[in-house]
Amino acid sequence: MAQQSTNITLQGAGAVAQAVGKLYPQLSKSHRKAADYVLGHPFRAATMTIDELSEAAGISVATANRFAHALGFDGYASFRAALVADFATTLAPVEKLRHEVQRPASSAEIMAAAFDNDIQNIEATRRLLAPQDCERAVDMILAAERIFITGFGASAYLAGLMAHALEPYVRTVTSVALAGGPSQAGRQFFKLDGRDLVIPMVFPRYAADTVWLTQRAVEKGAKILAITDTPGSPLVPLADVTIYAHTERTLSPTSDAAALMLIQALCDAVAHRARHSVQAASQMAEFVLPWLYLPQQQQRAGIAAVGRLNKKGSASAVPSQGKSKA
Repeated sequence: MAQQSTNITLQGAGAVAQAVGKLYPQLSKSHRKAADYVLGHPFRAATMTIDELSEAAGISVATANRFAHALGFDGYASFRAALVADFATTLAPVEKLRHEVQRPASSAEIMAAAFDNDIQNIEATRRLLAPQDCERAVDMILAAERIFITGFGASAYLAGLMAHALEPYVRTVTSVALAGGPSQAGRQFFKLDGRDLVIPMVFPRYAADTVWLTQRAVEKGAKILAITDTPGSPLVPLADVTIYAHTERTLSPTSDAAALMLIQALCDAVAHRARHSVQAASQMAEFVLPWLYLPQQQQRAGIAAVGRLNKKGSASAVPSQGKSKA
């Protein structure tokens, strides 16, 4: 076991693993039990209270505290803080949740606070808009031969909603985050070239598959429009253009509401700029009408209204550049 600890230190692990690797031969038998557990389950140990760690490692609470001192920490709190630092991005939501659930509050108060949280995120996202990047983002979407939107985890749902919103205004748009997973996305990315646009989206906690697929898209020469949270995101160095959503959240990892608002705003800008956008929207409405529930009389009236819109759009010699809500 001493050799295992030394290897962990050589791999450049965090402060706790380095201290264990250096001091393991000098530790008592009970302290080695704690060290073995921490090295074998570093992420789990980072989330544990001293009582939980002592139970999991089969030692007393006093021994767990002495173990932290033996490694050179002031106490268990600083020992655990060093463990948490190794997983800062991943554990940040857990730590916030741990703090918040200790605060007494009614369900109504928690819900109201959630609204306030997202309102602040949406306002911050609006302030983050850079006019030149917004223009370039719309240019890239409208100029692309094909658009592939990718994101995994919660971002997969956002990717699907973005593909749905862009459908009437671009030639081809696909969310590659759904059926088939990353390997199927890789099969599609094999055919990318400079005429294509990839829109990856990641928010904490960053999905490695999204970053890796974006790297492959760059290698194939595709344009990259990234949607992410901060300039420190792993997507930023890979992107031609990046737009940001402020996604800080108290009781969950990210604010999906702010990210969705940014996506909807971008799609609105595309609809406003797209040629014949009113005609495209009305034709889409007519096409999906059979799948919508309407009383028969209203359905006939709706079909007639869409038909009039289509005739008006076809007769127009000037592409629509104004409001495009049909």
